[in-house]
Formats: sequence, structure tokens, C-alpha cells
Amino acid sequence: MTSESIETLSAHYGPYYKWILTTTGMLAAMTMILTSTMVNVAVPSIMGAYGVGQDQAQWMATAFLATMTASQLLGAWTIAAVGPRAGYLGAVVLFTIGSLMGAAAPNIDVLIVSRIVQGFAAGVVQPIAMVTIFRVFPTEQRGLALSVYGMGIMIAPILGPVVGGMAIDTWSWRHLFLVPLPIAGLSFVLGAVFMPTRDPDIKRLRFDWVGYALVVGTIICVMIFIANGQRDGWTSSASMMRGLIGLACGVSFVFSQLRSDSPILDCTLFKNQQFVAAAVLGFVFGAGNFGSTYIIPVFVQSVQNFTPTAAGMVTVPAGMVLMVMFPIAGRLVDTFPVRYLAIFGLLVFAFGAILLHSTDVNTAYWTLAYYVVIGRVGMSVMMPAINVTALKSVTPEQLNQGSGAINFIRLMGGAVGVNGLVAFMERRAEFHGTSYTATQTPENSSSRALLEQVADILHAVGVPDAIVQPGALHFLSRVIEAQANTMGFKDGFMLLTVVFILALIPAWTMGRVKSPPSVNKKK
Repeated sequence: MTSESIETLSAHYGPYYKWILTTTGMLAAMTMILTSTMVNVAVPSIMGAYGVGQDQAQWMATAFLATMTASQLLGAWTIAAVGPRAGYLGAVVLFTIGSLMGAAAPNIDVLIVSRIVQGFAAGVVQPIAMVTIFRVFPTEQRGLALSVYGMGIMIAPILGPVVGGMAIDTWSWRHLFLVPLPIAGLSFVLGAVFMPTRDPDIKRLRFDWVGYALVVGTIICVMIFIANGQRDGWTSSASMMRGLIGLACGVSFVFSQLRSDSPILDCTLFKNQQFVAAAVLGFVFGAGNFGSTYIIPVFVQSVQNFTPTAAGMVTVPAGMVLMVMFPIAGRLVDTFPVRYLAIFGLLVFAFGAILLHSTDVNTAYWTLAYYVVIGRVGMSVMMPAINVTALKSVTPEQLNQGSGAINFIRLMGGAVGVNGLVAFMERRAEFHGTSYTATQTPENSSSRALLEQVADILHAVGVPDAIVQPGALHFLSRVIEAQANTMGFKDGFMLLTVVFILALIPAWTMGRVKSPPSVNKKK
């Protein structure tokens, strides 16, 4: 195969090539990430179809996110081994196979395997697209380019519940896995034409199987620890064993990478203060993005009784605003110090989370949508600032590693954010439920009045006297449960606020992005 470098393709297709390449990379990444949240609205249908519980069904989301996180570290090796084009096309093909497996899955185990395959492909394609886009643009336009790419990454999880809800309402949950395939096919065609081939001057890297096994083990143990901690008990022998194994794998991974000649994660990246700051913000960003994207639809369905489609529609206005904001944010990143943009984004998202904390069962649809929009405006400014800081702070030789690392950390934050936020809200809902139950005494006039009102209604509709009182007590228990769940969600939004406020500290340390010494010498 003839080598087609970025320079060759740019000369052939002209000045618009860099935007065509950006669209190509964004399209595949957006399509694959779309499926990360699209399946969430199908959980009840899938539980009914296979006769499984919530503990098994949740692995559809966890398996996808965990695998996508782990495969982020393969980006640098893939680019060096086979080149951007082959890596990109291989990821699209693998995603297609996983999607077809999911659509035809005869049981929950095969469905989870299909999600693992999809997640692996989604993780591989993102650093490939990000590095290629970064390289095709001049320095003064990289912020804009990465913001356009980030627009797809941000919009995809938001549109996922909407697309999923519509597909279920129109066809069935199995069609969720078929909906992205036409776009995946278009991505394959564009990638075959516009993605550059492998640079023959780049040395092929030896793949660190031991290191990769250790990082995968770390991720799996952490995910299981967080996901099952509330059910099994955080201090139970099972939870402690998972935590210790995960910690041992993580420490062993770091030591293995420090000694490796071809690490999958270059730990020397973390000697750079600006990269460390970007990594911390990337983790917080991932936790806030994926965590809020998960709990908002759940909140409006469980508290406000929205349908899956209506729940997904709450985030649509935010997606429309993101389409406008990302190009603007890219220009701002190319013009202003990233420190101030990151701080602005953190404060705006925190303000949006505070507003969501104030919501309840009576909050109007458009009010909820407005609060979500505010938070996403903050994120639209944060993401390009984080990406530009991370990639400009590394040497050209570390670019592939830096891209994979920052994406890995962002998605690790997302995985921890979703599972951790759910566990936190369950624990807080349990706390509030216990507190409310303790107040239900004969001296509680509000509860006594409610019981009398419900009893009168039951009498009026002809309910036998023998079950009027139990029926009224059951209603009261449901009210307490609903109120406890509402408070759990509110506490979840407050936790996000606190985390983003604390993230102002690393944001301040970002400063102005300066090119590393090797870049300056080259210039």
C-alpha cells in the first residue's frame, strides 16, 4: 500500500482537508460514544426480556465504559504499529461486529460481551482521531479543531438517551444496536479515503502485555468495588479483597511502566506540572460529564415519572447549545490563557449543579432543561482547555502517549463518576429514608393528616375497611421512599458542585501553556 501522509493528503485535497479529517475522526468517535448512554433507557426492557436483575443489567453500561477506558492506552501503540488509517478502520469494523452481536444476543452474557467489544473499539478510535486532528492543524488553530472534535464527544452522550428512547418506542430494544451502523459505515468509507497511513519513519513499539493486563485488572477491580460496595458492604471481606487486588494491580502497573522500554502509559508525562493539572481536570470533567448525563435521565424518570423519550429530551437543548458553544470555546482557547477558561468552566458547571440541587418533583421541564444547559456551557469551555493544555505541554515524541493518557484519565473519571455517584446517592437515599421513618410518630401532625386524607379517599372509592388503614400506611411509605430518593439525587448534585469547586486548585496551576523544550528547539 502506498504511504499517504498528512502532508500528501493535504496537498491532494487542498485547504479543506483538515476539516474533512476532523469530521471523519469526530464521526466515528461520536457514533461509538453515542452507544455508551443509549442503552441506559433500555435497561427495564432488557431485564424483562432476559429475566435478570439490576445487578446484572448494570454491567451493560459498566462493561462498555470500563473497556473503553482500558483501550484508550492502546492508541499510541496502534498508531505506531499499523498507522492511523488501519487502526481507525479496524476499530469501526470491531464496533460493527459488537453491535450485530448485541442486536442478536440470545442471553445477557452475550449482550455484555457485545458491550465489551463496542467499548474496546470506542476506546481505540478516540486517541487516533485526536492525535491525527492535532497534527493536521497549525498551532494557532488547534484549540478550534479540538473543540469541534470535542463537540461530537460531548453531544453523543447527551443524544444517546433520546435516540435510545425513540428507538424503543418505535421498534424494540434490539434496534438500539442497529441504529448507529449506517453512520459507522459512512465513517469507514471516509476513514479509508482521508485518514493517513502509517508513517514508515515511526518505530514500531513492542506491546507491553503484562502492563496492559495489570491496568485492565485495576479497572475491573475498581469498577466492581464501587458498583457492589453499597450492596455487599464497603468494609465486607469481598469489598476489601476487590479493593486490595485493585490497589496491588495499580501499584504494580506503575512500577512496570517505569521499567518498561515501551510503556503503554509513559509515566514521565506526570513530571510535567501542566499535564498533571490537565489530567486532574480531565478526571473531574469525565466524572461530571458522564455522572450528570447518567443521573439526570434517571432523576426525571424516577422522581418526575417522565417516559424514556421525554427523559432524554431534557438534555436536547443542552446539545443544541453545545453545537454553538464549542467553536466559540475553541477560539477562546487559542486567544486567552487556558487557566482562566478552565476556572470559568468549573464555576459555571458548579452553578448549574447547584441549580439542579434545588429541583424537586414540581420543577417544570423547561426549568430543568435550562439548568442542564448552564452546566454544559461550562463543560464546553473546559474540554478544549484541558485537551490543548495536555497536548501542548508534551514533546512531539510524547504526543501519542499524551493523547491516550488524557483520554484514559477522562474516561476513568467517567467510570468512577457514574458508579461512585450512584453508590453515593443510594447511600444518601437510605440515610434520608431512615431519618424520615424515625419521624413517623403519632405526634407527627403532617403524617397523621395525610393518613386521614388517604383513608377518606379509599373509603370514598369503596375499599373495604379492613384494608383502608394498611393501604394508607403503604401510601405513606411510598411517599417517604420517593422523598428519600429525591433527597439522594439532590445530594448527588451537591457532591458534583463540591468536586468542581475543589478542582479550581489544579485549574489555577495550569497557567499559560508553554511548549516543551524539544518543540522550541525544533522551531
